[in-house]
Amino acid sequence: MALKDLCLKQNEEVISVKGESLSIEEVVSVARYGALVALSPEGTGNVLKARHLVDRLVEEKNTVYGITTGFGKFSNVVIDQKETEKLQENLIISHAVGVGDPIPEEVVRAAMLLRINTLAKGYSGVRLEVVETLINMLNSRVHPVIPEKGSLGASGDLAPLAHMVLVMIGRGKAYYQGQLLPGGEAMEKAGIPFLRLKAKEGLALINGTQIMTAYGALAVYDALVLARSADIIAAMTCEAQEAIISAFDPKIQMVRPHPGQVQVAANMVRLLENSENIKYAKHGRVQDAYTLRCIPQVHGATRDAIDYARKVIETEINSVTDNPIIFPDHEEVISGGNFHGQPVALAMDFLGIAISELANISERRIERLVNPALSGLPAFLVNNGGLNSGFMIYQYAAASLVSENKVLAHPASVDSIPSSANQEDHVSMGAIGARKAREIIKNVRNVLAIESICAAQGMDLRGRKPSKGTGAALNAIRKAISMWTSDRETGDDIDKAAGLIANNLIVEEVKKVVLDFL
Repeated sequence: MALKDLCLKQNEEVISVKGESLSIEEVVSVARYGALVALSPEGTGNVLKARHLVDRLVEEKNTVYGITTGFGKFSNVVIDQKETEKLQENLIISHAVGVGDPIPEEVVRAAMLLRINTLAKGYSGVRLEVVETLINMLNSRVHPVIPEKGSLGASGDLAPLAHMVLVMIGRGKAYYQGQLLPGGEAMEKAGIPFLRLKAKEGLALINGTQIMTAYGALAVYDALVLARSADIIAAMTCEAQEAIISAFDPKIQMVRPHPGQVQVAANMVRLLENSENIKYAKHGRVQDAYTLRCIPQVHGATRDAIDYARKVIETEINSVTDNPIIFPDHEEVISGGNFHGQPVALAMDFLGIAISELANISERRIERLVNPALSGLPAFLVNNGGLNSGFMIYQYAAASLVSENKVLAHPASVDSIPSSANQEDHVSMGAIGARKAREIIKNVRNVLAIESICAAQGMDLRGRKPSKGTGAALNAIRKAISMWTSDRETGDDIDKAAGLIANNLIVEEVKKVVLDFL
């Protein structure tokens, strides 16, 4: 059955890969939701054209790095044509030295897709069979077991990508349809032939930034979901705190027009429109604490950072990041440094720092909600305090996560340890930065989940009619989590709230009634 027909039968999306226009949303679709992948006609032509030049160079016995020579420090060692296949196999076996827990399945799938996309650009010089093997593995759900640690981020993500390629040559370990198997057995069960790597192919498969960029693509997507959710949850806290919304006036933003700040302030105005908690507030304050008043400035700066990271990742997923690079139109093979992960490393460090700030300010809003001296609400948001501790320890948990993020947010990209006998004497540590960003996002999601529960409790305790936007958010939360009337086991509540955020459900409910929410 043709791939297109198979997809129609299964009612699944097909992503056509050509190396030029893959989006972060398409990466998420394949990585998380199992969309199928096909090589476009343009991609097929690109691959065939570049391979023709590689075959000619081998036949003519030209000395070309990575094609007829060793690698790294051994680049001055010329390899006999008869030993080309052994050279490529040895490269994969010797470089597969990752350690630690397996990389999550969705990240592995994203990395495989990104590798396919860069090969489809036609500058890597692999055979068409190599690309087709990766596509068949992805579509058949053969997922190599890739240890999470071991990449320096230059020359690309060598060690983890080598573990991916082990399965392509019938080695290593892989999950097939969720079952852990030896790599060769997984490929056989899926009906996918093993590869015997030819000239340039081993290097083309492992010399690139696809692991860090896979983490990065998913992190950027999740970060934007968090940023939108954070605005809504902050608006709920504003309801519970009877906030003064003049701080969100567009005139204030226009005299300091950072795009994120302007966008968040507009969201807050839309979200809080016609709120009785705002309209009938009796606190007598003339201005709020920073965690309420400065929501546009803090959340907005994070949005601007996400936008920067998104642009970097969108460029990277559609780039050639291996070495040497084949230029068939010029009949040239040029060694360079596109495998160096510095652009991604810096973006991931910045993203981690920026997302951490959503949790920092959220935890302080949680404190304002549970502290009766600051909120005007019952202590720890529960009646009959003393007998009931209420949300006292919720703030503890949030503080713990925020503290952990301060450690994780230390930038990885400021470090470099030379390798390969000082041939590779500056590296990016980009994979470390990307992994840390993913962990920070998990922590931030849980802090926001805690704030959402506390804010919902505060809104219920106020008892006034909220705005349409915050009311929709409150309803979404209350469908999963009931109001707290007395102490109970609540560990599942935080998980449920985090799930609502992760799956973008709070945002989707709000957008039904606040159509211009951004």
